[in-house]
Amino acid sequence: MAKPPLLLCIACFLIYSLNFSNSDKGRNCSKTNSSLLNYESQFEMVQHQLRGVFRIIDNCSFNVTEFDMLKGSDVHWWGALGYDFAKLTHGFIISDHKLNGTYKNDSFVVHLLNNVSWDQIKVVAIWDKPTASNFGHVVLRNGSEDFSPSPSPSPSPSPSPSPFPSPLSMATNGTINASLWIHKKPTMFDNCKTLSKTFRVRWTLREDDNSIDIGLEAATGIQNYMAFGWANSSFSSKFMLGADVAVTGFTEKGMPFVDDYYITKKSECMINKDGTVQGVCPDTMYNSSDPDGLANNTRLAYGHRKDGVSFIRYRRPLKSINKLYDLPVNHSDNMTVIWAMGSMKPPDTLRPFYLPQNHGGTYGHFKLNVSEHVNDCLGPLDAKDKEDQDVIIADKNTSILVSTGPTLHYPNPPNPSKVFYINRKEVPVLRVERGVPVKFSIQAGHDVAFYVTSDPLGGNVTMRNQTETVYVGGPKAEGVQSKPMELVWAPDRNTPDEVYYQSLYTQKMGWKVQVVDGGLPDMYNNSVVLDDQQVTLFWTLSEKSISIAARGEKKSGYLAIGFGSGMVNSYAYVGWVDANGTGQVNTYWIDGKEASNIHLTKENLTYVRCKKEKGVITLEFTRPLNPSCDPEEKPECNNIIEPTTPLKVIWAMGARWAQEHLSEKNMHFITSKKPVRVLLMRGSAEAVEDLRPVLAVHGFMMFLAWGILLPSGVLSARYLKHVKGDKWFQIHVYLQYSGLAIIFLGFLFAVAELRGFYIGSLHVKFGTAAVILACLQPANAYLRPKRPVNGEDASSKRLMWESIHLFIGRSAIFVGVVALVSGMKHLGDRYVGENVRGLKWALIIWFLIGALTVLYLENREKRRRRERIFGRGNWVLGEEDENLDLLSPSRTLAEKRPHPSERMEIQLEPLNR
Repeated sequence: MAKPPLLLCIACFLIYSLNFSNSDKGRNCSKTNSSLLNYESQFEMVQHQLRGVFRIIDNCSFNVTEFDMLKGSDVHWWGALGYDFAKLTHGFIISDHKLNGTYKNDSFVVHLLNNVSWDQIKVVAIWDKPTASNFGHVVLRNGSEDFSPSPSPSPSPSPSPSPFPSPLSMATNGTINASLWIHKKPTMFDNCKTLSKTFRVRWTLREDDNSIDIGLEAATGIQNYMAFGWANSSFSSKFMLGADVAVTGFTEKGMPFVDDYYITKKSECMINKDGTVQGVCPDTMYNSSDPDGLANNTRLAYGHRKDGVSFIRYRRPLKSINKLYDLPVNHSDNMTVIWAMGSMKPPDTLRPFYLPQNHGGTYGHFKLNVSEHVNDCLGPLDAKDKEDQDVIIADKNTSILVSTGPTLHYPNPPNPSKVFYINRKEVPVLRVERGVPVKFSIQAGHDVAFYVTSDPLGGNVTMRNQTETVYVGGPKAEGVQSKPMELVWAPDRNTPDEVYYQSLYTQKMGWKVQVVDGGLPDMYNNSVVLDDQQVTLFWTLSEKSISIAARGEKKSGYLAIGFGSGMVNSYAYVGWVDANGTGQVNTYWIDGKEASNIHLTKENLTYVRCKKEKGVITLEFTRPLNPSCDPEEKPECNNIIEPTTPLKVIWAMGARWAQEHLSEKNMHFITSKKPVRVLLMRGSAEAVEDLRPVLAVHGFMMFLAWGILLPSGVLSARYLKHVKGDKWFQIHVYLQYSGLAIIFLGFLFAVAELRGFYIGSLHVKFGTAAVILACLQPANAYLRPKRPVNGEDASSKRLMWESIHLFIGRSAIFVGVVALVSGMKHLGDRYVGENVRGLKWALIIWFLIGALTVLYLENREKRRRRERIFGRGNWVLGEEDENLDLLSPSRTLAEKRPHPSERMEIQLEPLNR
């Protein structure tokens, strides 16, 4: 007998806990505010297919039932003092209950924050913070407030007087049904039936009023019709014949309509020669003499087009006065109804009504008892294409007119009263192509600054503690019709797929800019076709980076390009699309032909994209020319791209690729037969030839000139002046000019090898400097002052010339030697697989031998001079002039003066006969 009291206590405790859970545990939630206690209203749908019922429980919580909503990005419960643009945007979060995800007929309790109370709130909204979007709201009203109708998100005036007035007609007529329009919304019904995945019918029976409210909604194009009606039981096998249906849709101006149709034939409405009509025709066509307007007994109540979903609400009588073309609806009987959806033809002069076309298979019929409760519509309709705005496609040769105008159908409410018009269309979607310049003619007024931004709201982002990327425009991008401002923008491959045109000073005046690939040739400056015409390579060079794209010309599972002479010792870039449909691009270092020799690397790639269209792979990325890392630590740090040096490119395609655990299954089924040399600076390509003979000739010539001939000419001028006569001068001149001739031949070989002359690499810079210095010496020798005659001192010009000649000559030799060394390094970088270490050591040994030779000759020259000064040398008649070392700073004054006993030698030659 003790169990029943125990069970009763448990039940009382659960009831108490349930009531207590309806309020914030940290607050004392009373129910003393009688003006809003138990206040109930349906949500006003603004976007995201939001529906539901709102009811206040107590001072700090409310209940939501039958809640539908498409997923947003960062959605919160929002409080504001009104539902206009300014008040909503200055609202605040009222609960920590976030609305993440899609809701399908859900119910839950929401608690207010501790510092929020109902007297601070006039409007409860569902608010998406990143886009400042109002998905839907409830206006809180108490009995002491003057009533004004809740605004319709899409006012739809009825074409004729209706017992079910639209919000606009109510505001105009001043007659308000508070019970219908404050707490009940035209998007809410008692019943809902799913007709197809994209088509639903909703209804509310009004038996006392001899009418039924019907709502048709479909995720379909705005140009399509929606039809629903009752079949004639007299035509049991052909449900369309004799059917009484309502055809709904939207006009070219976006206004909703509904017409009553009667079907006499499965064809488009036709007018016969005798004036009779047949087919799918409006009732008004059968009864043209209808002064009272009773033929069309359907009345439009509401209509909107949101998120790619068409919604029309209308009312029709259960029993109509028109017995010929309207069927009676027995609300308690199972009656056959038909429905269809398809395209329609707009009115013309002959047939001033909308003509439903073939429904294309989207139709059906079923039994319906309108008095029975039905609700099998789980969640909101989710259209694939949610964008209904006009699309303006920017053309390369056409100017885009930017102006402003009144707001009529802004796609992301709330919004200001003035918005942008592009080519005289209200906030359309602007579609531009990468690489194609867009020209704007801005005539929006001096108080509106136009710009393209990454921020979806625009305006002053610093006021919202946000950052943005401005692609074009700014404070100076303003103009008027009499003096428009021209603005040119060329989106590139790094521009995101979606940006926004907005005003710099006011939020939400513009809309989206879709940035599409206008073709790789438009996005990149250069392109070449690689080996076997199977892969096209695109690229654009910048100061410190290069943007690269590769597109296969046949179907494959992955596409790979590599930098190198072959697969082994190459840097590879592999692009593929994984099982989730996501494009991937990985980098690898390949040092062998097995799967284990393919090593994943982490190159610094940006703006990476990979897509697959009709089986063809296209990969894109941007990388630095010179990786900023230690080449000894990571192999990818050696992957340096020198724009002035031809880049060897290979490619491969295969059936599939994997992120890791590569095997023989990932091997290619086709590959390039040989690498292609891509000349990045010139924008061309050529098949790789064996240029080592050319480089060998170039290197040998430069070694012969800078390593043998030119240094030997310098040594002859320095150490051979003791030889009788001017032999030293002849040797000096012959060696220097021979060296210069060979330098020019080697230079021509280098230009031919590079297919042009580009000063970029260190070797080319030193080589160019050495050639210039070498060419200055003949010019300097041609301008030399006269040699002093016997007994005269050298002039100051002669001494200055000797110093300059000495300095340029020795500098040329030094720079030439550095060019030789850098050339060896350049050869090693160009042919990674070649062994140039032996050549480097040979060059070093040669220079060491040359240095030792100079030391020996210098020591011998000093000893010879010392012996001559102290008189121990053998004096030869007529030799003193040849011993004058004009370039030696160690000459003494005595050496410069002629010997008193010097004699002149004259050589006589016979005359030619």
